[in-house]
Amino acid sequence: MPQSDDERLVDLAARLEREDPRFARALSRGRPARPREYRRTCAWWVLGIGIALLITGVALADGLLIASGLVLSGIAVQLFEPAR
Repeated sequence: MPQSDDERLVDLAARLEREDPRFARALSRGRPARPREYRRTCAWWVLGIGIALLITGVALADGLLIASGLVLSGIAVQLFEPAR
């Protein structure tokens, strides 16, 4: 027996609430926020730390800091890519 459209909508709303409660609350208030997959705050922080390490490594001529900065910058670039 196929589900009614109302049951499907209730299931969809419950799944959305479980996956991204901040987005669901904002949507119910009429002021939608970005969904979780489009928030890049963590990626920006990692990129900032990576660039800071890179600049510090160049200024102090320390290869380990340069390498760490490059690795963190590479990780941040991967974090900007949306999950497929």
